[in-house]
Amino acid sequence: MVPEINYWAVLLATLSTMVVGSVWYAPPVFGKRWAKLAGVDMNAEKTALQAWMPIIVTVFVSFVTAWVLAGTTAIAWHFYGGGYLLTALGTAVTVWAGFTAARFITHDAFEGRPSSLTVMNIAHELVTFVVMALIIGVWPPAGTV
Repeated sequence: MVPEINYWAVLLATLSTMVVGSVWYAPPVFGKRWAKLAGVDMNAEKTALQAWMPIIVTVFVSFVTAWVLAGTTAIAWHFYGGGYLLTALGTAVTVWAGFTAARFITHDAFEGRPSSLTVMNIAHELVTFVVMALIIGVWPPAGTV
């Protein structure tokens, strides 16, 4: 079975990750604290390729994440039934906890990163997943709900 996916919702969810990240890591929000904890010099000169390459990678990875979340949501909805939005939210939190948060915690522990940096980053990921799930959940594939 190939899960039904609304690719317009996936594209919008992909873009939402850029908005969430831009706000979350803005200097007035958490940007200054993140840079200090991560050891990133926000004033360092960067070439155009250095500045754009992480953004291109992020858009690609965000699309893959939104696509997987949409497919996983469709599969979970078919299996469990219920409301599509609640299924999307439940799937997002489960996937975030089991894969994203767990991997961040493991890697950061071995790399000796500050626990406050880990919490900040996994909280960002949780917000990102919830926003993606809201978009995917309120805009289900045609014919599923």
